[in-house]
Amino acid sequence: MRTVALTYTAPRQAELREWPQPAMSDAMVRVRTLFSGLSRGTERLIFEGRVPESEHDIMRAPFQQGDFPFPVAYGYAAVSLVEEGPDDLVGRQIFSLSPHQEQACLPVDAVLPLPADVPASRAILAANMETAVNAIWDASPKPGSRVAIVGAGLLGCLIAGLLSARGDLSVSVVDVLPQRSATLSDFHVSFISTTERMDPVETVFHTSASDAGLQTAIEMLAFEGQVIELSWFGSRMVSLDLGGAFHSKRLTIKGSQVGQVAKVRRASTTYRDRLAQAIGHLSDPRFDALITEEVAFENLPAELPRLLGEGAAGIATRIRY
Repeated sequence: MRTVALTYTAPRQAELREWPQPAMSDAMVRVRTLFSGLSRGTERLIFEGRVPESEHDIMRAPFQQGDFPFPVAYGYAAVSLVEEGPDDLVGRQIFSLSPHQEQACLPVDAVLPLPADVPASRAILAANMETAVNAIWDASPKPGSRVAIVGAGLLGCLIAGLLSARGDLSVSVVDVLPQRSATLSDFHVSFISTTERMDPVETVFHTSASDAGLQTAIEMLAFEGQVIELSWFGSRMVSLDLGGAFHSKRLTIKGSQVGQVAKVRRASTTYRDRLAQAIGHLSDPRFDALITEEVAFENLPAELPRLLGEGAAGIATRIRY
């Protein structure tokens, strides 16, 4: 079996290319992709050829084809229909960490059936939701604490949505784009522009992938506060001012990365458990507001320079097959 997949071929170049798929066995399913989600932050670095050589193995997606830097078929947010496999899965809609491709042959234990209340069109957010869940576990905000998110992109909005369900927290979102406040209007959070001042907070989730955003996050912290850093800068250096009150206030910058289950849950939670929890959170229809554009798979190579450009409009892009 062969399948057509989006393939990054050179800096800022991509095409649809055929790739082989593994042979079917009793422990596999053959699926036809319905939708996939474009991960702007990560796939922008791949599209631009900015994955550091030291991170080639760590950055490898579970079902990636090819090797960094190019050519590579990448992606990890696919929702598909099972067409062949065990009887209890045939005809079911499933989520998998698969590239942007028309079909796939996957191990049975690599697919998760969607709950009845999670539509395929929304389930493309599952991989990003898993990152959000893991980050909140890493932060473990205490009851009654003040929390902020710097960067109202997809990941920042997902974190805000999850935290807003906790009535014991005060949650604020900071972004340079005031129009992002409308995206979060259905969630119980406060939207703060970067020109406004706010009281110090105990935890800041930083998702803006910018030096200025990370500096803002640090400056928002109360005594012994923590920044949960979720941006991935690739090969780009980051410039910060760690003078001033950084040491006297005993501040912490903590990296959160979805490749490992957060330490507080690692002994009791598997990767599959975590992904199942993330998918379950997507039963909330308010998250549909984060999907701001849909693009046909056949048009994807031509649309990528716009979709992955710096300052691209919108939040999440859904790819329709």
